[in-house]
Amino acid sequence: MAEWLQIVLDVVAGLVGFWLVLVLILWMEQRKHPGRASLLDLLRLAPDVARLLRRLAADRTVPVGTRVWLVVLLVYLVSPIDLIPDFIPVLGYTDDALVVAIALRFATRHAGSAAIERLWPGTPAGLQAVLRLAGLPSSP
Repeated sequence: MAEWLQIVLDVVAGLVGFWLVLVLILWMEQRKHPGRASLLDLLRLAPDVARLLRRLAADRTVPVGTRVWLVVLLVYLVSPIDLIPDFIPVLGYTDDALVVAIALRFATRHAGSAAIERLWPGTPAGLQAVLRLAGLPSSP
C-alpha cells in the first residue's frame, strides 16, 4: 500500500476513534442526568465541539490564557509525539480524546457559560450536554 494512503487511512481511523470515544464519554455523562440528549445529538456533537473550540480560540473576549491552551491543544493533536503512540490500536487515540475532553472542560469553564452559549454552533440539546460535561450552569 502506498505510504500516503496509509497516512490518510490512519488519520481517518484516528478521527473516527476520537469521535467514538467522545460520544461514549458524553453518553455516560448523559445517563446521569434527566432530559438526556438523543443519540443523534451525541453523534453530531464531535464536529460541533471542534467548531466551538476553534471559535473560542479566535474570540477576543475569551481570556488570553484560555486561548493559548486551546492552541497548545491543537499543537498536541497535530504533533506525532503522544502519551500513547497512535499506532497502538484503540488506545493510541484514546489519550487524544481524553486530552480534548480535559481541554474542553478547562476552556469552557474559563470562557464561561455566556461565551459557550454565544459561540455554540450545534443544537440546544448538544449545548446542554457540553455545559453539563463542563459543570457549568445552563440558562433555562
